[in-house]
Amino acid sequence: MLTPLKFRSQYFEKIWGGQKIKTVLNKDFGKLTNCGESWELSGIAGKVSEVENGFPLEDNALDELLEIYMGDLVGERIYDTYGNDFPLLVKFIDAQDDLSVQVHPDDALAERRYGTNGKTEMWYVIAADPGAGLYVGFKKGVTKDDYLAAVAQGTVDQLLVFYPVASGDVFFIPAGTVHAIGKGVLLAEIQQSSDCTYRIFDWNRVDAQGNARELHTTDAEEAIHFGEETEYHRYYVPAMNKTIPVVKSKQFNTNILHFNQPLEKVYAGIDSFVIYVCVEGMACFVEDGQEYLLKKGEVMLVPALTTEVQLVPLPECKLMETFIGASEK
Repeated sequence: MLTPLKFRSQYFEKIWGGQKIKTVLNKDFGKLTNCGESWELSGIAGKVSEVENGFPLEDNALDELLEIYMGDLVGERIYDTYGNDFPLLVKFIDAQDDLSVQVHPDDALAERRYGTNGKTEMWYVIAADPGAGLYVGFKKGVTKDDYLAAVAQGTVDQLLVFYPVASGDVFFIPAGTVHAIGKGVLLAEIQQSSDCTYRIFDWNRVDAQGNARELHTTDAEEAIHFGEETEYHRYYVPAMNKTIPVVKSKQFNTNILHFNQPLEKVYAGIDSFVIYVCVEGMACFVEDGQEYLLKKGEVMLVPALTTEVQLVPLPECKLMETFIGASEK
């Protein structure tokens, strides 16, 4: 029986991680010193999500569910395209220090190099320290020659646009965009299911032995989309009890729902699973007479065969709602 599902969180120690996944999201990452990432929904090999305790399919892995339920779980057109590979990855990231400057390959390059999808992603800022921000994209006019010179000189950071951020800010990061999460930011990330990252600058940091982390500047050179101008910061007007679109792309669509009244969500016609990420408050999902609680810091997967649910705020809730658009593959 397919119902809305929650999965066990997977926690990862990172040298740049901190404590906000525990202190802000109320998630218990055990004995980790600096938890940088909490993976909530993953089909990545070796890190596949398993259904949380108390659900009808408890302990089943996401890839196992895909093999059994196929299009009923993800949608027929999505299963035809991706098969038993779940197409998206959802995680929380806590940056106590600056992450390395990175770029991800697009679909064409990733397919040619690895036979996989590329990595387009989006960020929703949950919390940010005063002055914290994100580095996204090159400053206007930066050329490939400028970039190569900066790599040689260790000054790549000087080419990047810095965006101060606050809770509620949304950024869309197409594959090929150079970017970094700045220190002091806690965010939710939705991305294509890929773990391919090219590190191109690490703030000239070295470890206790004086060794720098490996860079992938040669691989990155072809992956970077030079000269593209994109509106990375997705501005939107907040509104209560409405569905507010913030990202529409080939890879996924994401809406924001901030509500203090019950909402009816009807999924007929989209032929896609729906992912809900709770970034504030709490809500109860009511589907076919059953109730499922979703709290801040939790993620719910609604199967494609679900036709409608009622979202009841307790007493107020803010969700990210993500699916793969009906006209896209």
